[in-house]
Amino acid sequence: MTCVRVLAAALLGTGCTLAAAAETFTFDAAEFARKPFELSGYVEARGDRISLNQDGSFYKLGFYNRTVPSNVNRTTLTAKPTGKLRLGETAVLNFRGHLEYQGDNLDSSHRARFDEGYASYKPVDGLALDAGKISLRWGKGYAWNPVAFVERPKDPNEPELAREGFGMVTADFIRNFDGPLQTVAFTPVVVPVSDSLNSDFGTHGHVNVAGKLYLLYRDTDIDLMFLAGGSRARRIGFDFSRNVGTNLEIHGEWAHSFEARQVFVDSAGSLRSQTADARSYLVGMRHLTGSRVTTLVEYYRNGGGYTEGELSVFHQLVDNGLASWQANGSAALIQRAAAASRNGYGQPNAGRHYLYVRLSQAEPFDILYFTPAITTIANLDDRSLSVSPEVSYTRFRNLDLRLRLIRLAGGARSDFGEKQSTSRLELRVRYFF
Repeated sequence: MTCVRVLAAALLGTGCTLAAAAETFTFDAAEFARKPFELSGYVEARGDRISLNQDGSFYKLGFYNRTVPSNVNRTTLTAKPTGKLRLGETAVLNFRGHLEYQGDNLDSSHRARFDEGYASYKPVDGLALDAGKISLRWGKGYAWNPVAFVERPKDPNEPELAREGFGMVTADFIRNFDGPLQTVAFTPVVVPVSDSLNSDFGTHGHVNVAGKLYLLYRDTDIDLMFLAGGSRARRIGFDFSRNVGTNLEIHGEWAHSFEARQVFVDSAGSLRSQTADARSYLVGMRHLTGSRVTTLVEYYRNGGGYTEGELSVFHQLVDNGLASWQANGSAALIQRAAAASRNGYGQPNAGRHYLYVRLSQAEPFDILYFTPAITTIANLDDRSLSVSPEVSYTRFRNLDLRLRLIRLAGGARSDFGEKQSTSRLELRVRYFF
């Protein structure tokens, strides 16, 4: 009864306060006006406990000539400020910075860069022009994006992490209609590549032209993309996304690369380059239940990846190179394996067929601000996988806490079984401002 009385008194007091506020309510439009300068972002502190895989190929490549402990304790401090400076009603300067320090019992490093820094100009409704360093978002996939022709690749372990952009000029032409076709938008993109600009995009000395046509047709999002070629192989692709009912969304992507270059290696360490057409695609779904369980499933076919047998040859080369180093001190063979790793075999997901599954539940058992989740990424060819259970807690304003374990499993010469580590336990504290 005491609780009831307290609650009744609180409600009565709140009602009186609202009534008084209603009598003196005023509206100040200036409070809602856009500010000429806005600054936001986050700072993050993360601690990792990494267990190294001393039998793995990528451990051998990285540490064949040095002695390292079996576990690494790593600290990472990151700041990502984001800002907008409005110049009148039509022009905006945008930036997103990246400041990072990383240190462990093996090494330390730091970096400072602008992930984005560009000017945006909107002279009329339906037209926007952007120029500078821009990070585009092409594709409907969550963990992978085969149609991301002018972007840096995602990390499937951190797919929502903001990535560094490329220097480019782009525009958006948008028209809205009444009828089944509701919206049409076209986005042309120009990406120059030289020794000093976008040097890691591909072959230097090209001005690359790409584009995306967006259609909203009968509540289905559809994109048609192309990359005309130059620094990267010529490509075409499309994606789609549609809500099927209120709790189910389906999406997909398809991309075709013409005469894409791929590097192969044999057990003797000889590298050869081959060009061939490659087709990649992704299909996925996201479902939300009444108990707030979100299920995300994606299948990814990597047309530019390696078969199980081709990856096995690479792992054999690493073993041969390490044996040569230990027998006579010759690093020639293992250095060839390192070159093969840099040219494709060392990609985060270098295989052909992958499955991504993520389950999360918001506030289970009415535990407020608490969200557990588990993510699995599996190589369907060799049946190796990564399993990542995690919990996040957002009780405190602007503060996000996450504890996650990433555990890799697989046999000898398998994709995840040959990674540099077997597990990573991480604690992340992120403050938003």
